[in-house]
Amino acid sequence: MGKYIREGQPVGSRTLARESGLDLSPATIRNIMADLEDLGFVSSPHTSAGRVPTIKGYRLFVDTLIKLSPPRDDALIRFREDLQEVSGDPQALATSVSTLLSMLTQLAGIVTVPRRAHTSLRQIEFLPLSNRRVLAILVVNERDVQNKILNVRREFSEDELKQAGNYLTEQFGGRSLHQVRLDLVEQLEKTRESMNDLMVAAIELAQKVFPDEEPQAGYVLSGESNLIGIEDLGDMDKLKALFNAFSRQRDMLHLLDQSLNADGVQIYIGQESGYQMLDSCSIVASPYTTEDDTMGVLGVIGPTRMAYERVIPIVDITAKLLGRALKSSN
Repeated sequence: MGKYIREGQPVGSRTLARESGLDLSPATIRNIMADLEDLGFVSSPHTSAGRVPTIKGYRLFVDTLIKLSPPRDDALIRFREDLQEVSGDPQALATSVSTLLSMLTQLAGIVTVPRRAHTSLRQIEFLPLSNRRVLAILVVNERDVQNKILNVRREFSEDELKQAGNYLTEQFGGRSLHQVRLDLVEQLEKTRESMNDLMVAAIELAQKVFPDEEPQAGYVLSGESNLIGIEDLGDMDKLKALFNAFSRQRDMLHLLDQSLNADGVQIYIGQESGYQMLDSCSIVASPYTTEDDTMGVLGVIGPTRMAYERVIPIVDITAKLLGRALKSSN
């Protein structure tokens, strides 16, 4: 397996007999290779007598046979220093980490932009503006302030808006913004008839403020040009489909989200991803966390014939370093 990953050429029984260090004859190795082919772990290309691993063979190798090679200490020191320089900016962190992953692996590095942990409402206020507009001021978590201008059906007095803000803060303070939206809809449907006009108006105002659904995090991709010219990834049509998926983001985000709750590194080899444009690729991904909060996912995208023994430790260590950088910036 290691020889094929390094050189990309089918491996024959004579080569294995010569280089494996095992006291086995080429004939014995041919019989073993035939058995492995029958079991679906290797296949024989029509152009060669040698064998190449199948997706099932790669999976066996990754799960049971691989010997990991962690990156050198000097690379990790540089990595920590680069992260510290941008630790206050989530977008810059994602960009920096994806670039570093790409540089270390010479493949494509991908990082979802860190999500906010426990985004909860602390206080809400409304201020009247002209032309039936209202300024909503949200205090989120401890100190983050968000402003939004609302178009409303009628003019509100300053006192009405103050009471509405007090009511909403009392009723929904401490809940996530998305949960507030769900609770607002439920409360309005169940108790509209028993509410006074001000309570109904407050909830209708709040419905304009809070999102219908949790915003989906985007991702930063670096080094995708490294994938061009890799023979294993197939022809230009397949590369075009892959790059189109990168630009749309939706499918890649869905795949990365499967790793959000994973315990450590997850590996998707070829068709295991469930997406046809990734049939010739492998993705090595890991969630990154701050204490108990999962903030996002990072990983490396490359051909199925990648140096897993190097890539897996790089992804694992990078996820831990990014989590620490985010924790220290809070």
